Amino acid sequence: MSTMTKSNIISSQQNHLSSTQATIDNSDDAALSELTLAFKLAFNHFEITSNQSIRISAITGIYGDSGSGKSTLLRVIAGLEHRAKGQLSLNGKSLQNSENKCFIKAENRQIGLVFQDSRLFPHLSVYGNLAYGAKRQTNHKLTIEKVLTLTQLTKLQHQNVTQLSGGEKQRVSIARALLAEPKLLLLDEPFSALDKTTKSQMLTILKAIQQQLQLPMLYVSHSLSELQYIADQLVVVSAGKISPSAPIHQAIHDLNSLGETSPKTSLSLIIAEHLPDYGLTRLSLPIAQGSNHSIYLPILEQSNDQRLIGQLLPCIIYARDISISTTKPEHSSIVNHLSANIIAIQHSKTNALVTLETGEQKFYAQISLWSAIRMELTTQARVFIQFKANAVHSYHNTEQTIHA
Repeated sequence: MSTMTKSNIISSQQNHLSSTQATIDNSDDAALSELTLAFKLAFNHFEITSNQSIRISAITGIYGDSGSGKSTLLRVIAGLEHRAKGQLSLNGKSLQNSENKCFIKAENRQIGLVFQDSRLFPHLSVYGNLAYGAKRQTNHKLTIEKVLTLTQLTKLQHQNVTQLSGGEKQRVSIARALLAEPKLLLLDEPFSALDKTTKSQMLTILKAIQQQLQLPMLYVSHSLSELQYIADQLVVVSAGKISPSAPIHQAIHDLNSLGETSPKTSLSLIIAEHLPDYGLTRLSLPIAQGSNHSIYLPILEQSNDQRLIGQLLPCIIYARDISISTTKPEHSSIVNHLSANIIAIQHSKTNALVTLETGEQKFYAQISLWSAIRMELTTQARVFIQFKANAVHSYHNTEQTIHA
């Protein structure tokens, strides 16, 4: 699918979902949830532990390697792990307390859970699956029709779920979870089996649903680029240890210091303009008050459509793709080059991870140890960084034809 077509789909999804905003009644307390986790759970070869409160206003990402404990954390929150010892509460309401033997059953926690597989009733239609889940609710704020509109399933409501694609089935699962009107929605890698294009569309739909309903969500994934696109903050799970939540860019940068195998720069920049004659999109990087520099990436749209202009675009640049020069690269084919100050150098056996700062934005460059020594790089030194346009990755950008 071309990027122009994809952008049209994304814009259509956003416009379609916005039409339901005026019809949805939300309570003020649904806009922010405070989840308190103070528990331990022996699991395989390690123990999952947490002792923190997470304030969730939008979508909080849960990141970690396979087997690190991400799914188990969701199961504990949902009330599916009776072995967990300690305390859990949501918005001040105790869900579990081992000391006084309090344990609220999963169906009474007002917490929705969407799994990797859809778990639908194969003998029922889309509407039938939703109606089955909705009949348990008494005081509805959301009707089946509204949820069908939110999840873009209205035209599919009479189809048997066995005839649906993977993305459509997961939309039904999300719709069914929404009809329970949870205070918190948990999503355990719900789009992991989908192709990149379908996953992008599903993430856009999910973000729009969150904004429309102001429903706090916890979203599990092992893809940092996926989480950077959808989440505003991140919790990292590593061998059962659960980190405090942090803003998404800060959390990704913190992983660099912890030895992340592919260190990266995480940033969100304003889309300034499209340059279709050159196959580039220009982003604006604030350097100081009233001062901006530009960063270029492969074009997001192959048209003169200006719908994305002025919007923030989350981007990732891998540290291995950023080079350092002690002189200004005036005669280079590489389009992105910025002056920067070195603020830290972390050496390993074969390379050096250099942390640089341009304005308030940090960049990370991974160079060979030989280069770091040969160039005599030191903290506070003024240098220049450069990287190609196709080194700037945004989740929706799949065009990789630029070599600038």
